[in-house]
Amino acid sequence: MGTTEYSHAIDLDRDFDEVVARTREALAAEGFGVLTEIDVQATMKAKLDVDREPYIILGACNPPLAHQALEVEPELGVLLPCNVVVYRTGGRTRVSAVAAGQMLGMVGNPGLEPVAAEVGARLTRVLADIQAG
Repeated sequence: MGTTEYSHAIDLDRDFDEVVARTREALAAEGFGVLTEIDVQATMKAKLDVDREPYIILGACNPPLAHQALEVEPELGVLLPCNVVVYRTGGRTRVSAVAAGQMLGMVGNPGLEPVAAEVGARLTRVLADIQAG
């Protein structure tokens, strides 16, 4: 898995649309619904007349975990939902998920640590599930 300070990613030699569908399935299996979808490729074409590789942002939410987090930290809504992106780069399809621990860690509320750990574990399983298949 690739990683940055704020994300974890996998690269696949699979079709973009297939990976998007598989990502939705893997998210659902971990209790996440997709609340928002932004087609960056279409938006950049429509607004800027810029051609780019396919790029989708899926705003994923696990309602029980979101509720738990918002009870601890009401302002946390500015960091929700958890984004998962699927895009083409270098002839491959990349899936990248937010690093929940780092994202929620910046809030500085220790009460969020259990939620961050659970969200992080679920998103790690999502990426592993997509990679497996």
